[in-house]
This record gives sequence, C-alpha cells and structure tokens, in this order.
Amino acid sequence: MRKVFAVIRREFLERVRTRVFIISTLLFPVFIGTMFVLPAWLMRRDTGSKVIAIVDGSTTAFGEQVERALTGARRGVEPDAPARYVVSRIPARGREIAVRDSLIPKTGIKNARSTAGALDGILIVNDSALESGRLQYYGGNVGSPDDMRDLREAVRPAVITQRLEILGVEPASVMRSVQGIGLATTKVANGRLTADSGEATFFLAYGMGMILYISLLIFGTQVMNSIVEEKNNRIVEILSSSLTPFQMMLGKIVGVGSVALLQIGIWAGTATFISSNQARIFGALGAGSGGGPMPLALPKMSPDLLVVFLLFFALGFLIFAALYAAVGAMVNTTQEAGQAQFPVMMFVLAGFFSVFLLIKEPNGTAAQVLSYVPLLSPFVVPMRYSISPLPWPELLGSIAATVAGLFGVVWVASRVYRVGILMYGKRATFREVVRWVRAT
Repeated sequence: MRKVFAVIRREFLERVRTRVFIISTLLFPVFIGTMFVLPAWLMRRDTGSKVIAIVDGSTTAFGEQVERALTGARRGVEPDAPARYVVSRIPARGREIAVRDSLIPKTGIKNARSTAGALDGILIVNDSALESGRLQYYGGNVGSPDDMRDLREAVRPAVITQRLEILGVEPASVMRSVQGIGLATTKVANGRLTADSGEATFFLAYGMGMILYISLLIFGTQVMNSIVEEKNNRIVEILSSSLTPFQMMLGKIVGVGSVALLQIGIWAGTATFISSNQARIFGALGAGSGGGPMPLALPKMSPDLLVVFLLFFALGFLIFAALYAAVGAMVNTTQEAGQAQFPVMMFVLAGFFSVFLLIKEPNGTAAQVLSYVPLLSPFVVPMRYSISPLPWPELLGSIAATVAGLFGVVWVASRVYRVGILMYGKRATFREVVRWVRAT
C-alpha cells in the first residue's frame, strides 16, 4: 500500500500545484458569487426615471388613461418605490406627425440628464392605435428588451380599460376578473414542508448533474491523457518494475479523484455559504427588502442529500475514471484517445441528460430502473433524492448495484490496463481488447 500511496501523492501534488488548477478553483467560486450577487446589485442600482412624452391624438380619454398608467408605474414592489416614468401629455389631435417631428431633436440625447427638456422617448397615442393595439414608440434605447417589456406592460391595462369603456362595460370588474394568477411552489418531502421552492429544487438537481458531468470530462480526460503520456515517455516501463498494473491504475485514479474532490469541496463550500447567507447578502445590497422577493431563490442542500451526492459522486468518478484509464491504455496518442473515448462520453452524456428526462417523474418506473444501472445511477439517484428522498431499501439497493458495477468495471479495466500499457505501435482493436480481458 505504501507504493500505491506514493502514486496517489504524486498524482495529487502534480495537479494541485499547477496554475490552471489554482486559477480555476478560485475563479469558479468568484463566478458563482458574481452570478448570484450581480442581479441583486443591478436591481438596486438607480437608473433614474424615463422621461416620456405622450403625443395624444385620440378622440377619447385614451391619452389620459395611458398617462395615468405610466405615471403610476413603479420601479419595484415597495409602496415608496421611485416612479418608472416621468410623463408629459401633449394634445395633438390630427397633427401627431408634426408634434412628433418637433420632439425628435430632444430625444435620445447622450447626456439627457444634463440637457433641459431632453426626452427618453415619444409615445404616439391615437384612435387607430387603440383599435389595433399597436402603439408607436420612438426612443433612444428601443433595443432593450426589458425596457420595452416594462413599457408594454404599463400601457396594456390602459388599452384594455379604454376598450371596455367604449363597449359600455365597467372596466374595474373586468380587470379584476382577468387578472393573472401566480403559483407559489413549496417542496414537501416525506410529509414535511421544506423551505425550497420548485425552482430551487430543479436548480439543485441540475447543479449536481452538471458538477458530476464537468468533473468526469475534465478529470477523466486527465487520467486518460496521463496514461498516454506515460506510455509515450516509457515511464510506465520503469513503474511496472516496482508496481503491479492494478496498483498503478488504482493510484492514478484515486490521486486524480482526490484532486476532483478537493476542487468540488471548495466550490460546494462557496455555494453553501452563499445559499445559507443569501438573505443577509441580498439585504446588504438592498434587494429583497420591503417585502419584495429576493432576486434568486437559491437551493439549500440538506446533510443527508450532501452525503448521498458525495457518495455517488465518488462511485461514479471511480467507475468512469477506470473506463478512461482503460481507454488510455488501449491507444498510443492523444488523437487516438480523443476518438476512442467516444463510447465512454456517451454514457456520461446519457447520465447528464437523464436529469432532464426524469425530473418530471422522479419516482416513476424508468427512474427506479435507471437507479440500478451503475453507469447512470451516479446521476439519477442524487437527482431523485434532491426532489424526494428515496426509501432506505431502494437507496441501499442502488448503492449495492453501483458498487457491484464498480468492481466489475475495475476488474475489466485492470485487465485491459495490464496489457495495454506495454503495447505500442498501433491502436488495439475490439477483438484484441476482448482477448486481453479473457486472458488469465
């Protein structure tokens, strides 16, 4: 075992000392924090009210309805939230074009706040716009989807109200009847309420699948390329004089796996800190205060789910790392390795996309069957457990099946590895690999 630990130590230190590992380990938490905090900061940032001129060419009270709607729009849900628009209405029945042309020179000016009478936009209101529901807006920032959506949603009730008044229908009653509804979701696990919403549950399942997917692609490929490099440098011939092929493969897999666990531990710690203190962080940035919702509902990982995730992550990594090691032993160049790893990548992709296929029915027959497939269970079981904890018999059965699959994969991979690392000159065919496995 001392020799195996020496290989593990070498593989571990060789990778954690690199600049790529240090930079990626530090930058990813910074990226996560930025993606969670930036929306809150943007929501808090004061962009000022938009100055809009309404060119009213209607023969009804439509222009007044639009003016009231825009004046009442707020940049937030708090009662004291600042006004979204500063509105001025200009009567212009029959001469909308002339009034518009006179206002165009004042619109879209770069330093609008320091220019007297400057406008952010011009809104044309007339009878034809009321009938068609298509109002014309001239503004300096019409390319902003958010600004145009806010303006459209602010004007929409005024259009509906004026149409109802023309039809002789009492607008207030109708508006209350057609008002949209929201659906606030809360997760229930084992008959107990949790603090997680439906969105948080989905992102938690998706995040765990993404972490395993990225780790397998990055670190599994490192195992494969490292073996190819050692074959080309003939280092493996020196190592084989002191270690058995199984010890070399085990040391390499566990060493690289330790690097993966260290990096993911740092990432998970950062995510846990942010999710545990999200109310305090968003409160310091002024988001989610005043009774308003927080910009993001970050998922929280329970201790039992964390244990299940780490256990299946370790089992899944060992399985796929062994397969990548076998691929590395079968080939002689990194170009050949890139082609030969395709079957392994198919199982990695199948496991990752199973999260999307099974999240609609996490306890269905397909999900239960896939939980016992060793190459897919590392993705499927944590995803299912994050939505609804599995019964102990099913969870233990999945663990047993995955461990059995691990032993089977390692047995096959070790037999391929022991012959392949000393084979040079050409890429092994499938028939040759089968003969290596069957050889005693």
